[in-house]
Amino acid sequence: MYRDVVLDQAKALINGDRARDYGDAGKNHERIAQVWSMILDHEVSSGQVVAMMIGLKLARLAHQIDNEDSWRDVAGYAALGGEITSSASERDPQTTKQ
Repeated sequence: MYRDVVLDQAKALINGDRARDYGDAGKNHERIAQVWSMILDHEVSSGQVVAMMIGLKLARLAHQIDNEDSWRDVAGYAALGGEITSSASERDPQTTKQ
């Protein structure tokens, strides 16, 4: 599997199926953070949720290193994490410097 394919598939998922299924990624991860905070009895941030989801995918890869879905999901979570943890001005593509 080539890197462009992995990234393209991750992009398609987080901007397509996953966005339709779960709504805005920031709001969804904030809801997850609220639930996890209640379960754990301490505050969890949406950025920590994304980091832990990446950790989950890495644990799965430890079992099966060639699982393409897990690699794609890590790429997707990394993109979402970068967005969720950035400031509003950094999320605006018009103000982001390449």
